[in-house]
Amino acid sequence: MAKLFDCITEQLQDFIATQHLFFVASAPLSPTGHVNMSPKGLDSFRILSPNRVAYIDLTGSGNETSAHLQENGRITFMFCAFQDSPSILRLYGNGYTILPNHSDWNSLYSLFPEIPGTRQIIVADIERVQTSCGLGIPLYEHQSQRQSLIEWADKKGQQGVRDYQQQKNLVSIDGLSTPLSKLL
Repeated sequence: MAKLFDCITEQLQDFIATQHLFFVASAPLSPTGHVNMSPKGLDSFRILSPNRVAYIDLTGSGNETSAHLQENGRITFMFCAFQDSPSILRLYGNGYTILPNHSDWNSLYSLFPEIPGTRQIIVADIERVQTSCGLGIPLYEHQSQRQSLIEWADKKGQQGVRDYQQQKNLVSIDGLSTPLSKLL
């Protein structure tokens, strides 16, 4: 059964801390725009307070979440229990992008491990917290985090990653600009 919370309780914080994977969803305002959902891992999620979270965002083939947040701020996080008792946790909120030139960058960046290819930090103020049963979620055993993205960024080097961001991360698939377009 679904339960609603005003904030991320200590019990829910403990649940989040044991998850190796989470999903981020966002969408543009346009009814013909594409809803985006991305899986995330690599120890990239932090709870800043019972109603604020952040994750370190790595360079990838697109930058949809950042474009959507700049347009409308809507973001949803989902955590699923793939081991132990079944459970799904969704965090609904309004988010924004922190780039390396932002005054809050250093204080937030220090909360995360240094990961090559870091692009930005996404911060979200959480307004709704909801759990549901997750009885249909399969059981999986976590083996390890993939190192492929880190190895890719290491191989490209800082300038190569910036060049890639310039080519692939400045505009969403629906033509929305990203905050990164102002930095690069």
